Amino acid sequence: MADPILINKNGDITTITLNRPEAGNRQTDATWAQVTQMFDDAAKTSRLILFKGAGEDFCLGREAMGQPTPVLEAYAVRDRSETIFNLYGAFRNARVPIIGVVQGRAVGLGCALAALCDVTIASGKARFQFPETAHRIMPTIAFSALVDRMPRKAATFMIYSAQEIDAHKALTFGLVSDVVPHSELDASVSRLVEHFTKMPMAAVLAVKEYARTAFGISTQAATDFARNLHATVNSFSGMRG
Repeated sequence: MADPILINKNGDITTITLNRPEAGNRQTDATWAQVTQMFDDAAKTSRLILFKGAGEDFCLGREAMGQPTPVLEAYAVRDRSETIFNLYGAFRNARVPIIGVVQGRAVGLGCALAALCDVTIASGKARFQFPETAHRIMPTIAFSALVDRMPRKAATFMIYSAQEIDAHKALTFGLVSDVVPHSELDASVSRLVEHFTKMPMAAVLAVKEYARTAFGISTQAATDFARNLHATVNSFSGMRG
């Protein structure tokens, strides 16, 4: 039986691949916890993390999505949801950038993870959807992934409507960073990775550090942070080749 998640390290580039193409790369809570640990570990030793899905789909979400589950007490529900909030935290808190590569459908949790990547490159064949309301699921877990990634009107439309959108609309919504022809997806990602390998590591880390904080603070605070980070990093000997 194939491993449900693959991890490959090529120098300081780590690739994490969801590897259940026959199930749309859905994962159980146990394997999502594994993914969280993989990201936490990879972020300590990598320059960049690539996040992919095997086969035609990027990820159709959480195993058993939409199927009846036992009624649990509130604290048990909260404990179960921590698996996903911890996963979100691994994306947000990684000290290195995460590039998501979306070749097909990204649904539910899969769509949330596509949004959480620092840069998301989508094929023209990619499709995005949050179907929770159609399954009578209160979607605030998914919604919480979007609050620092998408404009309010775009996010609420996707959550309320449960409609599938194409890659170009996802680009206008701020869900993805770029859309390329399906046949050029791998080449486009390779060019981007090559650019990252030529950047001083201090700059790679500083951009992620700034992006992680600056969009959630006041303009003045963001300006002050930029001033200090600029002086610190650009005076570092590692920035001079």
